[in-house]
Amino acid sequence: MADQNTEEIDKHELMAKYDKESAFRTNLGPWGWVTLIIGAALTIFQLYTAFYGSKVSLIQGAIHLGAGLSLVYLLYPIKPSMTKRRGVPWYDALLAIAALLSNYYIIYNYDHLINEAIIFGFTAVDQIVATAGIILLLEATRRVVGLPIVIIAILALLYGLFGQFIPIIGHAGYDWPSLATEMFFSSSSIFGIPIQISSTYIYLFLFFGVILVKTNIGQFFNDIALRLTGKYTGGTAKAAVAASGLQGMVSGSSVANTVGSGSFTIPMMKNAGFKPHFAAASEAAASTGGQIMPPIMGAAAFIMASYTGVPYNEIILIAIIPAVLYFSGVFMGTHFEARKQGILGLAKEQLPNTKNLIKRLDLFAPLVIIVGFLLAGYTPTFAALFAIFVAFIISFFRKETRMTFRGIVNLLEEGARTALPVIAACATAGIIAGTVTTTGLGPKIAGGIIDLAQGQFFLVMVFTMVACIILGMGLPTTANYVVTATMAAPALLAFDVPVIAVHMFVFYFGIVADITPPVCLAAYAGAGIAKANPMKAGVTAVKLAIAAFIIPYMFVSQPILLLQGDANAVNVSIAVITAMLGMMAISSSLIGYYVNTLNWIERIVLIIGGILLVYPDIKFSLAGLVVFGVITTMQLLQGKSDKKEQQTS
Repeated sequence: MADQNTEEIDKHELMAKYDKESAFRTNLGPWGWVTLIIGAALTIFQLYTAFYGSKVSLIQGAIHLGAGLSLVYLLYPIKPSMTKRRGVPWYDALLAIAALLSNYYIIYNYDHLINEAIIFGFTAVDQIVATAGIILLLEATRRVVGLPIVIIAILALLYGLFGQFIPIIGHAGYDWPSLATEMFFSSSSIFGIPIQISSTYIYLFLFFGVILVKTNIGQFFNDIALRLTGKYTGGTAKAAVAASGLQGMVSGSSVANTVGSGSFTIPMMKNAGFKPHFAAASEAAASTGGQIMPPIMGAAAFIMASYTGVPYNEIILIAIIPAVLYFSGVFMGTHFEARKQGILGLAKEQLPNTKNLIKRLDLFAPLVIIVGFLLAGYTPTFAALFAIFVAFIISFFRKETRMTFRGIVNLLEEGARTALPVIAACATAGIIAGTVTTTGLGPKIAGGIIDLAQGQFFLVMVFTMVACIILGMGLPTTANYVVTATMAAPALLAFDVPVIAVHMFVFYFGIVADITPPVCLAAYAGAGIAKANPMKAGVTAVKLAIAAFIIPYMFVSQPILLLQGDANAVNVSIAVITAMLGMMAISSSLIGYYVNTLNWIERIVLIIGGILLVYPDIKFSLAGLVVFGVITTMQLLQGKSDKKEQQTS
């Protein structure tokens, strides 16, 4: 038990180091009761409005954000180094009250704000409350999410204030009272689409994820993945990839998933013979991929549905092929590395018992229900509510997951705690999105990117990719998507590209920032567990996840991969097969091993062949197939030659 407690402490400290949302107070003292009451009340409110219908967006958002920010100030200290201090300082208690009151001011003065203030103008009190609300939001976001998104939001506010002094992309400019009240009292900025989605769908799905954790479904995923892949070459790494992908789709955080599943999978991979940096990289690549795995996709899919007008149940179908291609690429990388290192699979007695797994198959029921209801056309709210109910019932099937009344209350509080980073990030992202919309910054950035690329579509994609990776560094999934969708997507929308393809493009490249050096937080977290070189782990993660850097170009050029355009069975099959072969060629080249060890000439040729295979033109794909076939033949002949030499020696 002592060892288990030590392990949990180490895991929390590691997550707190690389994941801002995990740097919370561990000893609240009597304040624990306050957070318990507020957190449980917020979850009950969300469940109630999901069942009986949401309130008007401004009031629903104000209750959601007010309770969320007050919890942030009670749970997250001003500096991460203060997490172990007992209790809550008086100033944080005051900030928690101020955050609650500034948002609930909207509820008490709703009629005035939407009627009188629009006609007669906002009062001095309104302006003070709006200013305080914005400041409190930014500070809370800094504590629970991190500084990068706060800096972008502040720059957005400065742009709104001083646009008249900015050349080329400037605008008329706003005075502070007008800007502050627009940001805090309208339904197009802080209380815009991101927080509206957060206060309805996202919260429910996050709470659903909390219940899944309580039913030990994470360990079940690990066991299923290990049973299915463990006996094959490099089985431990393949199991880690599969398990992390399954867990990642409900965790909502690349870093949290890396630490959560990596604490089990990384030591397992190291024991099997994988080098520490590779074990860290494969876990980080798989955990990051969990954010693009349907049905939840880091909760960004809900906002994507609102931004694009594509129904949510269609988005999760559209995202399947790219996700399969991504994880296939990571699988290939781990396979070639295992072959290169001579790492075999596990013995049968080391694998989880099949009978025990069958006894726990009911743990799949909530996921099957939520996916089934979504695909059947039910609303995300209904699907999430029903899945929550089923998962809650399942928790009583086993003694280890059965909850007491206090356990249920703690579960409700944990739902609120899990949602805090998303609440803060969505509200702050609303500042950025609101500024971009009200000032017309989006089209100006798009015009700048197009001018820089001199109208060349490929260069526009490259520059947009770079912008998304930079904007995505250090941002959680939902905020990441909101920022990239409002600031980077308009450049591609200027061309004849399907809207959903553009949004998936920026979404993918915003996500891979988690494994792209120098700010590759997921890789750093994995390296912390593996005790490996963080930068080496980051570079290796990019090699393994190379598909994520190729696939977005593919589905922009070949929208049939997103089931758009002429997406019949034949065309989709050809596109998927050539993409798979292309990624196999590129992956083996980057690892340096195919059937046998590759020399540098073979590696270069394989990369060329792989690029030709994924290029959206049948002539290029056939040429790539020929190149790949030649290298495959050479490798097979070399293998036969090596065997003969071994037999004669």
